[in-house]
Amino acid sequence: MASRTAGGNAAFRNFHNDYLYIADPNERRRLALNEIDQAPFGWSHVRSIVVTGMGFFTDCYDIFAIGLVTNMLAVVYFRKMAMPAAADTAIKVATGAGNVVGQITFGLLADIIGRKRMYGIELLIIIWSTLANALSSHSEGLSIVGVIIFWRVAMGVGIGGDYPLSAVICTEFASTKWRGAIVGSVFAMQGLGQFGAAIVSLITVSAYRKHLSSAATAAQCDVGCTIALDKIWRIIIGFAAIPGCLALYYRLTIPETPRYTFDIKQDIVQAGSDIRAFLTGFPRGLPDGIERAKGMRDSMRGLVAPKGSWRDFWRYNLQWKHGKVLLGTAGSWFFLDVAFYGVTLNNATFLSEIGYAHGKNLYQVFSRAAVGSLIIVCAGAIPGYWVTVATVDTIGRKPIQLMGFVMVFAMLCVMGFGYHAIGNDGLLACYIIAQFFFNFGPNATTFIVPGECFPTRYRSTSHGISAAAGKVGSIVAQCVIGPLRTRGATRMNPSPWLNHVIQIFALPMLLGIFTTLLIPETKRRTLEDLANERPIWPDHEGSRGGYYDASASSPTDSRRSTSKKQERDANHQGGIISKHLWVKGRKSAGSDIGLVDVAKREGVSVHNNPPMSANAVLEDEWRPPRPPPAFATSNKSWFDD
Repeated sequence: MASRTAGGNAAFRNFHNDYLYIADPNERRRLALNEIDQAPFGWSHVRSIVVTGMGFFTDCYDIFAIGLVTNMLAVVYFRKMAMPAAADTAIKVATGAGNVVGQITFGLLADIIGRKRMYGIELLIIIWSTLANALSSHSEGLSIVGVIIFWRVAMGVGIGGDYPLSAVICTEFASTKWRGAIVGSVFAMQGLGQFGAAIVSLITVSAYRKHLSSAATAAQCDVGCTIALDKIWRIIIGFAAIPGCLALYYRLTIPETPRYTFDIKQDIVQAGSDIRAFLTGFPRGLPDGIERAKGMRDSMRGLVAPKGSWRDFWRYNLQWKHGKVLLGTAGSWFFLDVAFYGVTLNNATFLSEIGYAHGKNLYQVFSRAAVGSLIIVCAGAIPGYWVTVATVDTIGRKPIQLMGFVMVFAMLCVMGFGYHAIGNDGLLACYIIAQFFFNFGPNATTFIVPGECFPTRYRSTSHGISAAAGKVGSIVAQCVIGPLRTRGATRMNPSPWLNHVIQIFALPMLLGIFTTLLIPETKRRTLEDLANERPIWPDHEGSRGGYYDASASSPTDSRRSTSKKQERDANHQGGIISKHLWVKGRKSAGSDIGLVDVAKREGVSVHNNPPMSANAVLEDEWRPPRPPPAFATSNKSWFDD
């Protein structure tokens, strides 16, 4: 790391001056990103987890609270113990439909106009629609179901936007060593959101125990009982706005991620200052304006970073080596969510079928449903999330995901085919084990991996596409597979096909094993390495050397093909002609003198960033040629297409 220099303050050191002696903006970019990659786990990362996690707590609270609320709505507005099947499905699917829109829209906009500009907007949408949902009412001209569906679609848009934004922002700010644990901790708030929904439901139902204990069925629920239930479901839904409000200010004031500022805005000075701001707890770096303008001028001429465009996006993903990764992340998330949401959003139905949500009166029915959810969440879901956090950076993402798919497939097969043989206790045990391996498995890793394995210019878009594929899977589960459980239903047996539905949910878990084979292992690898950027040259005279290599045709193309001795000789002599050629040139009479013509004759590639020593930079001895043609995939921006 460069020595500290004057010109800064206690909060922000003069980051530009720290690397002022380095003329090449690519090298300055690498050194700055190296600082955030190598940062030890500290309070800056804790703040990041809390700020993004509070919003994710709200997201998941909203998603899973509806499973506890629908039966209360049935008693209040339909005078039944369960919602009509069509209304129940529509309310649960509404959030997923909004998720798809939000994930693609916010994911795309975060790559076009910036992560910071979009972050916080999605939380405002969630807070507003949550409060509106809690204040919804029935009228002669408009059904309560229609009103709830409208606001849950709007809520889903905000929740969907939070997926790519939270994942990508945490990923781009995280250190390489602990990146999986940091992003996994944010996603683990999903378990706490489920726990929060169940505990708020239990507390609220207990507060109105007197009114609910007097009614044994929905038909016997008098005016006092109806009013109590009407208040209970509104409190449960509306509570989600509180943690969202607490996180809103901090989301609106975070700095832009350094990688976006470097690669998309190409503002190397501001990006460096933002790194220091993040590590010291301030919202934004404050570099010198003149130095920032000079840095932007230099970066526009020398920083090698392709711009995102529709043409380049399709060209990039139509290459199998890149497209298979997107297919793997999106396919794995799709197959996961078919089973995960199909099972989890129907916790109350499952608990009722195995006798954990029955009671002599409405108080016992709703309190036992909440307690049953708490048992499942505390025994299976929450431990699964945090075991993932503890092991994802040592075991790796891919092994955990494979293991999770295999174990959940096995548990669903046991439950489905042995439904009538293993008894209620056996079903509950298998259900809890399945919940554990959902979360110590693909439910966590499908959130982590898409934020790591794509280049900066498409990272948020690709994460949004992957997440949207998952929510399409949840819609399929709720609209196509879930309703099959009532096939042949009677008053005494409302879900006769539940065992067959569980058998069907086992199939996507099997298919998820194969899509997992398409994704790379991202453990302990930098984001630049995963994007095929290779720091090739070793330390020499105080500089580590390196370049931004997007022209590599495969992850191995950029690896050193020469021996250690050849590299040392090349660094000493200033150039080497092998598979990769470094060009040394000086200004002379307005022309460049170098080995470019020799390289062309020999048919070898020319890279634009030479291995630089501090002396070479200060003497202005190295002068890079133009970037290789394969790097200039498109000079147009998103808006030009």
